[in-house]
Amino acid sequence: MHRPLAITDDQDLLDDLLRIAAAAGVEIDVAHVAAHARPYWGRAPLVVVGGDLADDLAATGPPPRQNVVIVTRTAGDPDMWRRCVAIGAQAVLELPDAERVLVEELGEAVEPATRAGTVVCVVGGRGGAGATVLSASLALTASRRGLRTLLVDADPLGGGIDVVLGQEQALGARWPDIVGREGRVSFSALHEALPTFGELTVLSWHRGRPAAIPREAMRAVLDAARRGCDLVVVDLPRHVDEGESEALARASATLVVVPADLRGALAAAQTVAVLRRHTGDLRAVLRTGTVDPDVVSTSLDVPCAGVVPDVRNLVETLDRGDPPPLGRTPLGRFCSGLLATLVDTP
Repeated sequence: MHRPLAITDDQDLLDDLLRIAAAAGVEIDVAHVAAHARPYWGRAPLVVVGGDLADDLAATGPPPRQNVVIVTRTAGDPDMWRRCVAIGAQAVLELPDAERVLVEELGEAVEPATRAGTVVCVVGGRGGAGATVLSASLALTASRRGLRTLLVDADPLGGGIDVVLGQEQALGARWPDIVGREGRVSFSALHEALPTFGELTVLSWHRGRPAAIPREAMRAVLDAARRGCDLVVVDLPRHVDEGESEALARASATLVVVPADLRGALAAAQTVAVLRRHTGDLRAVLRTGTVDPDVVSTSLDVPCAGVVPDVRNLVETLDRGDPPPLGRTPLGRFCSGLLATLVDTP
């Protein structure tokens, strides 16, 4: 695969470009003389032209192409736009303000988005509502239908969603291994690092001291997953800190799992009030109880996405290390129907 090309003889600018490329996880070719760029011009996925060599490059008469940007460390130089036109560049990026933009441009050049993943958050209306089981079941159903899926366990106190899948011994990274990550993460790197089972990739927790998920880490994971997945399911705790807020803001839909009883409805009302501040599309998934599910949904002023069936001997099944029973079971049929309302399925 060809690498992005940087054309500059400004050592300070080159140092910046190499640092930014490293942040994007990208290696670049460098031409210190405009004429030396000719062999790379047509094949590089992105050309980054230093303002110092833009006039020299224009004098060589490079053929028109897409994905050319001028980068400068001099802010507000009106002559830079003339150079932009002269070489057919699409933009002028002024450092350091445009560093994040350039990281994205470099990353996208070498790993263009292949999917446009739908992010779905799942939250329990109260403790023990079954949100984690629904998250795992929905992700498993999607992956078995051929959808590339990332299941994210965002609850450090939940015991680990890999346990629900019966995969707690699977090798691969967990949240503590990546919480310090900021900036762009390639999906291929994320996919290789995390436990993966067919079309399902899982990001869970080690058994140890819990830690908060920083906003930047959640953003990096979800951005990478949306570029490489069809569906991202995020199992969230009921409290909303920075990382949880980031996930909710990116969700196409947030499912609130609510037991249809008085305590479940009262607790869910408080949970919904918190969630409304962070996300738009809220839907209630009801569990059968002593109150009519439609009454609970109406009282919460949240549309009902369905009534999830109870699963006999579910605790015993999970304790044996088996995943939730899906396929042609009532839970499997429910998840298939719910999935069809959230994402295009094959």
